[in-house]
Order: sequence, then structure tokens, then C-alpha cells
Amino acid sequence: MNSVTTAPLAAAAHDLSLFGLFMQADWVVKLVMVLLILASVYVWAIAFEKFTSLARARKEADDFEDRFWRGGSLDELYRAQGEHPSHPMAAVFVIGMREWHASTASGAGAFMVAGTRERVERAMAVTIQREMERMEKRMTFLASTGSAAPFVGLFGTVWGIMNSFTAIAGMQNTNLAVVAPGIAEALFATAMGLVAAIPAVLIYNMLSSKFAKFAGRLEGFSSEFGAILARQTEAAAQARLSAAAPTAAE
Repeated sequence: MNSVTTAPLAAAAHDLSLFGLFMQADWVVKLVMVLLILASVYVWAIAFEKFTSLARARKEADDFEDRFWRGGSLDELYRAQGEHPSHPMAAVFVIGMREWHASTASGAGAFMVAGTRERVERAMAVTIQREMERMEKRMTFLASTGSAAPFVGLFGTVWGIMNSFTAIAGMQNTNLAVVAPGIAEALFATAMGLVAAIPAVLIYNMLSSKFAKFAGRLEGFSSEFGAILARQTEAAAQARLSAAAPTAAE
């Protein structure tokens, strides 16, 4: 009798560890778990890359602003940055200077002053938008993972529970020892969905706030730099008009 009762118990034994639940799950539930694991790993990879790049951009912006506000020549700073600036604030500066040089190459008077300021401000605004889009690349994946991962995990749970009830109907046995492993495997998929979604939401919110602050910093710099260029444009226009006045009088 002992040998007869012991064999079914051994056959019905289930590994309730996390790895065991994964290995014993249905292939659809396994696929859901694998996708959620990959999504979670990618979320942390994005987080590391974004926090690192943002910290580097802040440091480079600090160094650039220190050089900018020392009162040196803007043309020398422009030449030092080159045609391909290495960080967003330098890119805004270079585009502003490039547009300013192009706009003040010819012409004089109030029309040149107004037109130059408008073109410079528009060029810097477009540059800020482009640089922020580059920095915020792959942020959509964080938002999508945060919103969709729980539902993906829930799909795996529903599928697993359906299989569990099908197995119960086939075995005609509602013993908890028979039902529990299948339900545990199914609920594990929901847990994986939350593991992927919760960090994604938190990281997305943190990065969105930091990127918004950095964008505001770039906009503040562009406004101050635009005012400086506007004053220089007005001074250059006034100098040209003053130089032209004696010639007209003669």
C-alpha cells in the first residue's frame, strides 16, 4: 500500500521556486514572461544611459556657461566650438552665432535689427527642440512599458488560469495541491508585469522632470544670448548708419 500511495504524490510534486514556476508554465505564459524580462532589462539599460547622458550634459553646460560669462570674445568662443558642437548648449550657441553672422553680413537699419533677432531666436528654438528630441529618444518605450506591461502580465495570468481550470476539469480533482501550482504559475506572470512596469513609470517620471528642467535651462540661455546678440546688432546697425551719414551729407 505504501508504494501505491507514494508514487502519485511524487509525480504530483511541483517545484514552486521562481525558476520552477517558469519552467512548468505553459509556452504562452513562458513567452509572456520572457518578453517582460527583456522589457525590464531594456528599461534599466535606458535608465542608465539617460541618467548618464543627462549628468554629462549638465556638467558640459556648466563648463560652457562659465566660459561664456567670463566676458571674452563671442567670436573666439564660436571658433573654439567648431562646426559640430559636442553638447546641447554649445549647439544652441553655435547655431545662434551662425545665424547672426549670416543675417548681419549685409544691410542696416531697423529692418535688419528686427529681422535678425527673429531669425536668431527661431534658429535657436529649433535647435533646442532638436537637441531635446535627441536626448529624450527611447523615452516612449518607458511610457509604453509602464502602461502596457501590467496588461501583458495579466494576459499571461488569464491564459495560465484557463489552462489550470482545463486541467482540473480533465482530472476531475479540485484538491488545492492540484490547483495551486497552475495558479501560482499564472500569477507569476502578473508579478513579472509589475516588475517591468513599476520601475518604468518611476524612471519615466524622474527623467521627464529632469529633461524639462534642462530644456528650461537651454531656453533661458537662448533668451539671454538672444538679447546680447540683439544689442550687438543694434550697435552694428547704428555704426553703419553713422558711417553713412557724413557720406550722404557730402
